[in-house]
Amino acid sequence: MSDPNLDRIADQLESPNSRDRLLGLTALRDVSPVDAVPLIKKVLNDDHLQVRTMAVFALGLKPTEECFDLLMGLLADKDYSIRANAAGALGYLHDTRAVEPLIRLFYEDTDWLVRFSAAVSLGNLGDPRARKTLIDALDSPEVIVQQAAIAALGEVGAVEAVERMLTFVQSDDWLVRQRLAESLGKLPSEKSRSALKYLAKDSHPQVAEAAHYGLQQLDQLDQPSNPTADQPLDS
Repeated sequence: MSDPNLDRIADQLESPNSRDRLLGLTALRDVSPVDAVPLIKKVLNDDHLQVRTMAVFALGLKPTEECFDLLMGLLADKDYSIRANAAGALGYLHDTRAVEPLIRLFYEDTDWLVRFSAAVSLGNLGDPRARKTLIDALDSPEVIVQQAAIAALGEVGAVEAVERMLTFVQSDDWLVRQRLAESLGKLPSEKSRSALKYLAKDSHPQVAEAAHYGLQQLDQLDQPSNPTADQPLDS
């Protein structure tokens, strides 16, 4: 017997009204991936761009075995917003097969939004193979791509990038400084600690707060995972 709720969503996704189709995609929020993906596929080639971009990103939130291949195919779409959403969705799948394709996409795509999404997803995947690409992304002319790269370098544990990242410590953009503080808290080094102490005095409260939290993170990372491991056992 079919599920009345799924039947209703299917009807919405087949409606000639784009608003109904958007509502249908929204209604998939509480539907299991195995039930949601066949419905998402109904609108992957929708004529309405907003419907299509929402469907593409939904593949990352409802992972099944076929989602990876579907998203990989969409990285070559002619519309930059589809490529950007596909790149972003791949980061949610946590499938490291996406690392090399996302690296190529970052270097080869000419649209900043696509490169931004690729950088964010490379950070979400946390794979060290992305380190060089993310360091290169720091030289991007778009500040938002720089922000994504700074955040992602923390996610991939690129301690070797700290010195290069410190060139942003006096950025005019407080969001850049905040991202830097958040990232340095994941990259244990003396230079990270010194920079965080400096940022803890930042004039913007959110930067200072992020820096204080980053220092706490470094303190935790400096602590041995098992403080009693080296203590002699009682005889």
